[in-house]
Amino acid sequence: IEMDLSKLKPSTESISLRLPSHMLGRIKELANAQDVPYQSLMKTYLARQISSESRLKNAGR
Repeated sequence: IEMDLSKLKPSTESISLRLPSHMLGRIKELANAQDVPYQSLMKTYLARQISSESRLKNAGR
């Protein structure tokens, strides 16, 4: 029996992250302006930064 797993979401892990109140407030404002959940916006920001740093690292090889 074969199963198609291509539509499954990647596994996620829950973390606890402490941020300055003003930073979290600003993230929530930006997320609200874009009509997205603030945690989704934070994941987008992190993914962009990781991708950017990976490109820089690979360009320096």
